[in-house]
Amino acid sequence: MNKGKDVKIDRISEEDVELPLLASVPLSYARGNMLMPLRRENGDFLVGAVSGQEGVFALFDLAREMSLKPKALWGDKAVVLEAINRYYGQLGSAKEVMADIREDDLSSVATEFERPKDILELTEEAPIIRLLNALLKQAMKDRASDIHIEPFEKELEVRIRVDGVLKKILAPPKIIQDALVSRVKIMASLDIAERRLPQDGRIRLLVGGKDIDIRVSLIPTIHGERVVMRLLDRRGGSIGLTDLGMDEAMREQFDGLLSRQNGIILVTGPTGSGKTTTLYAALRKIFSEEKNIVTIEDPVEYELSGIGQIQINPKVGLTFASGLRSILRQDPDVIMVGEIRDLETAQIAIQASLTGHLVLSTLHTNDAASAITRLIDIGVEPFLVASSLAGVLAQRLVRRNCSYCSAPYESAPSGAALAPDALIMQNALLAQNKDAAGIKASRGRGCERCGGSGYLGRAGIFEFLDVVPSIRKLITERADAKSIAEKAISEGMRTLRMDGLLKVSTGLTTPEEVFRVTQKDDAGVQV
Repeated sequence: MNKGKDVKIDRISEEDVELPLLASVPLSYARGNMLMPLRRENGDFLVGAVSGQEGVFALFDLAREMSLKPKALWGDKAVVLEAINRYYGQLGSAKEVMADIREDDLSSVATEFERPKDILELTEEAPIIRLLNALLKQAMKDRASDIHIEPFEKELEVRIRVDGVLKKILAPPKIIQDALVSRVKIMASLDIAERRLPQDGRIRLLVGGKDIDIRVSLIPTIHGERVVMRLLDRRGGSIGLTDLGMDEAMREQFDGLLSRQNGIILVTGPTGSGKTTTLYAALRKIFSEEKNIVTIEDPVEYELSGIGQIQINPKVGLTFASGLRSILRQDPDVIMVGEIRDLETAQIAIQASLTGHLVLSTLHTNDAASAITRLIDIGVEPFLVASSLAGVLAQRLVRRNCSYCSAPYESAPSGAALAPDALIMQNALLAQNKDAAGIKASRGRGCERCGGSGYLGRAGIFEFLDVVPSIRKLITERADAKSIAEKAISEGMRTLRMDGLLKVSTGLTTPEEVFRVTQKDDAGVQV
């Protein structure tokens, strides 16, 4: 950031900010006056401010209290507000709050939570509230997708899942277990007296200016209630197909399926592999005012503008099957079914696809070919699967190499001694008619931004099975998943591991990550 009188700034970076200084200026004061405290320098108090805002006058009061001269650096409102949210969010880790809680306050639990007040402002509340707020803040700061509160016989552990991997961040004293769980229940509007049965709820709040939806799940264990909170940024549904990680050829194939007027497109993979994100990206791709698009989900994770979304509610009889029947009476063009779980839902979805509707859904299978045999196993006739299924996309998420600390390494030339991972990678690429000699790959060394892991963020690896005539023939013959996969590979399909190792060769991830989330390919290629 530049210095000087009447300086115009377009961004505020970490080196511009003296973080301990923020503790002396409340977040509500900074937001209300649009002032971002920066640092003390040669008797000056440097502050990022918005020109023309009345809050500029508050700068003089702040500087006077610190016995410093005020010095404003002017920026757009968006620049200042983004810096306020980002850097105030770095204050007060869960460990710091835990150390500050007095033993006689451990059982203190407030009974009210004013929403949607930003939790960064709730610093003077009861200790348990401050602890839970600090956990949420730290989870957001670390880009966590889940928070796990796990009771054991003599201890309590808190872990967060970052880029698909759990890590321990806190071990609070066992005595606060009930109070902490009760606080979560209050926020999620659950029954705090019920400790014998599982409960599910939702929390919606602001964290650093971000609108966050939290899905809460509690289950009773022998040592107390176990809590898992899944954090969903409500703006996450804006991801497009180009952001998922497919290469151009596969994306064109998938786009071709989305342009169809009928048929079923399935996305498969385990929980947390990004299936819903892919379906939302597909809906955004095909959305237009000329199409009536309706979804039925459990739960509705992101709200999509212009699309009708239904949340299932089995307690009142609204299931995937019953909701799907009702959707068909709404004159839809495109239907998204959150998951095909049973024969009834599968049959209705297939009938919808055969009567002029494009149907998108998910299945929990390990690979693309297994989705076909799963449909047949639950009772769908093979000829119906063959005539309605347009394509299957299997996917996993791998951690990306940290862009700040990754360093390239080059595998040895063909014929030279290779490390085992490089040899495996070369064999896989050669099987796909790729030149594997001299492959360049990268590996994160570990830095402050990635928490020493060498990884920062995630990307998808994919396996796309196009249901062409030769595959349809195998389906009607009740061929097993291995036979279907072998035929698809012979016609050009890349398996999940093949696609992952290709991404290794471009420096996106590492072989260890690909091996962690994929299994050995038994169909056609040994890797």
